[in-house]
Amino acid sequence: MNFPEDLLYTKDHEWVKIEGESATVGITDFAQKELGDIVYVEVDTVGESLDKEETFGTIEAVKTVSDLFMPLSGEVTDFNEELESTPDVVNKDPYGDGWIIKMKLSDASETETLLTPSQYKELVGA
Repeated sequence: MNFPEDLLYTKDHEWVKIEGESATVGITDFAQKELGDIVYVEVDTVGESLDKEETFGTIEAVKTVSDLFMPLSGEVTDFNEELESTPDVVNKDPYGDGWIIKMKLSDASETETLLTPSQYKELVGA
């Protein structure tokens, strides 16, 4: 399993790449393996400001549907529209082309609550 060192992680198996006051969010390699073949990603919260841990969308695999949770408080500014036609890119490249949303942070201090790569590895038993 892959745990890029330049990312932060949540207990809900999402990764976060902080870039100034913005962040890119996706699901981890561990999460996509657990879900299996992803067939649909829905995000209808673009333009909305949400609190940390609020649901911003759903991800559907052959076996299950899972909610996607905001890793930090902020505004959802962009959805990866490529996922509408090719949701399986999340399986193929979860940390690259498989990103799900971009967001503008409303409280940068919340990043301190995210997990480091080593803490996330410990969480998933890797």
